[in-house]
Amino acid sequence: MSDTHPNEPHGAGLGQRLNWLRAGVLGANDGIVSVASLVVGVAGATTDNAPVLLAGIAGLVGGAISMALGEYVSVSSQRDSERALIEKEREELETLPEGELDELTELYRQRGLSEDTARRVAVELTEHDALAAHLEVELGIDQDDLVNPWHAAISSAISFTIGALLPLLAILLPPVEWRIPVTFVAVLVALAATGAISAGIGGASRLRASIRLVVGGALALAVTWAIGTLLGTSGVA
Repeated sequence: MSDTHPNEPHGAGLGQRLNWLRAGVLGANDGIVSVASLVVGVAGATTDNAPVLLAGIAGLVGGAISMALGEYVSVSSQRDSERALIEKEREELETLPEGELDELTELYRQRGLSEDTARRVAVELTEHDALAAHLEVELGIDQDDLVNPWHAAISSAISFTIGALLPLLAILLPPVEWRIPVTFVAVLVALAATGAISAGIGGASRLRASIRLVVGGALALAVTWAIGTLLGTSGVA
């Protein structure tokens, strides 16, 4: 953390931290919305707690596994691409060192440095760590801070489970006549919180992100509850 800008993250490991934070917030949000929609839909069709509990647990377990696998595959693909780019850059530095130095100079010149200053910076950085300099300026990659698919998968699975437990408990604990309103309120408050957290991570508007999630979650709950109620009253379920 910088002394002059204490609220701005700096240093090694930033990419890793943002990676698992992103996966965690996404997992929590999906756990809340998907399981809440599932249990509210079932609760709209029946007042019996057993089917609601069964559906909720199935959604929680299946969703957590799905989220973990999805994150692992996605982040693994990203990491493979980053490693391939690193190897390509390393090969170019070995075979075309002068051309790479000229390229680095030009990149710094495009950033506003004079020709002489850009050349001097490029030379000094090349002497210090040519690969790191090229990766940072050309590709925005830190070879010592590549994303970790396991971190993302575990973070996503745990956060999904925690998020899913909220609507499951909210719909099972209150009396039957209160369980739908309690679940709606609990879910929308949780979505507002996750929206604010995700916006904070990305530096975006917390209010806008929260409203977006709350509106989307409310719509999902309303639709699934209406469908469940319709099927329950029609005798289909």
